[in-house]
Amino acid sequence: MYKAILFDLDGTLTESGEGITKCVQYALEKLGKPEEDLKKLEVFIGPPLKEQFMKYAGLDEETAVKAVKYYRERYSNVGIFENKPYPGVENMLQELRRKKYILAVASSKPEYYVKQILDHFHLTEYFDEIVGSQMDGARTNKTEVIEEALERLGMKKHRERVIMVGDKEHDVLGARESGLECVAVSYGYGTTEELKEADPLQTVASADELLDFFA
Repeated sequence: MYKAILFDLDGTLTESGEGITKCVQYALEKLGKPEEDLKKLEVFIGPPLKEQFMKYAGLDEETAVKAVKYYRERYSNVGIFENKPYPGVENMLQELRRKKYILAVASSKPEYYVKQILDHFHLTEYFDEIVGSQMDGARTNKTEVIEEALERLGMKKHRERVIMVGDKEHDVLGARESGLECVAVSYGYGTTEELKEADPLQTVASADELLDFFA
C-alpha cells in the first residue's frame, strides 16, 4: 500500500532532548530569562524554534531571532551531539530498505544539522532524501517540509502511497494538511493527550512495533 515513508528526526529517530533543552536553557539565560527545569523545555523539541521561543517566553520576533542565534552558539558544536538513536532504529531502517521502501527524513530542524546528525550516527545511507528547514528560518512549518520532501521524491501526485512517522501533534497535523496519513511513536516527546487529540492512523511504542506496522 505504502511506497515511501517520511520520518521526523527528533523524538522519532533520535533521542535529542538533552542537547535541545540545554541549548534552549543557554539561550534563555543569555536573554535574562533563566529556566532551571529542563523538563519544561521539552516543548521545544519538534516545533520551529523561533515560534516556540515567542510562545514560551513571550518574546517579540526580533528577540526570538536573537534567541535562535544564542541557541545555535551552543548547539552547533555541543548540543548537536548530546543525542543518540533510539533502540532498534538502525535495524528498522535496514529492514525497511530491504523491503524496498523509499525512505526520507522530513524535519523542522535546519537541514544542515539534520545531515550532520545522520552522518554522525551512520544513518545517512538509509535515506533517499533528507529534508529540513533552511538556516534563515524558511521552510520550518511541517507541511512545507513535507511538501518539499514529496517534491524531491517525485511523489506529489502519489500522496496516497506516502506516510509520515513522527512523535508530536504537528507531525500528524502537518501530514494531514498535505493529504498524508501519519503513524505516531509514543516513545518520543509528544504527550499521550496531544497524540490522542491529533488522531494519527496508529500509535506504536517502539521501532520494532513500527517495523511490524510496515510488514
